[in-house]
Amino acid sequence: MVLSDKVRGLLQKEADPEYKEFTYKLTPGLDKDKMIGVRFPALNKICKQLSEEERRQYMTELPHIYFEENNLHSVIISHIKDEDECIAAIEAFMPYIDNWSTSDTISPSVFKKHKQKLIVKIKEWVKSDRVYTVRIGVLMLMKFFLNDDFKPGYNDLVADIRSEEYYVNMMCAWYFATALAKQYEHTIPYLKNHKLTPEVHKMTVRKAVESFRVTEEHKDEIRKTGQN
Repeated sequence: MVLSDKVRGLLQKEADPEYKEFTYKLTPGLDKDKMIGVRFPALNKICKQLSEEERRQYMTELPHIYFEENNLHSVIISHIKDEDECIAAIEAFMPYIDNWSTSDTISPSVFKKHKQKLIVKIKEWVKSDRVYTVRIGVLMLMKFFLNDDFKPGYNDLVADIRSEEYYVNMMCAWYFATALAKQYEHTIPYLKNHKLTPEVHKMTVRKAVESFRVTEEHKDEIRKTGQN
């Protein structure tokens, strides 16, 4: 049996018609006929059912047909334990990513401890002309570089992005809203001095004031930046 057929069979066994409808509404623009309706815990279960050799082989069988096949690919990448291998797998997959769900599912735990090479790649990715390559770059920066490894200049990497793409701008806003929660003093000047595009600024304010991680005092200050 061809591996892709085996994987597709495992996905079909986990099909949930109601979840398919729910997912379709959250990912406009995708072909509904190429969606199965598989919840993420099931994707993780399928990933664990595959051997290391099968996982590596599966990542070479591109392009995939179904939305969930792409998300499974992202889950497999997230389980890679070697930094170099993980970065290479992400870059090989990037040209095939066509939605926010697949891009945002990539969350490799290896980068929690090994990220020196990742930041170099992030600086490349955020300058790409591909929507989801940029989104992944900002996402990785948000997930792995807003705590102890944060440097004020990292905010510039996102502030300098200029795009008309909704999924890029929303990711930038998500980054800055998170940065306001974790690195407020370094981040609030970007709103006060209007260093973001009007669209990203507006989205950032909205997400920040809705966040439970931002204090009420800070929210009042953030709201004022949108009144100018």
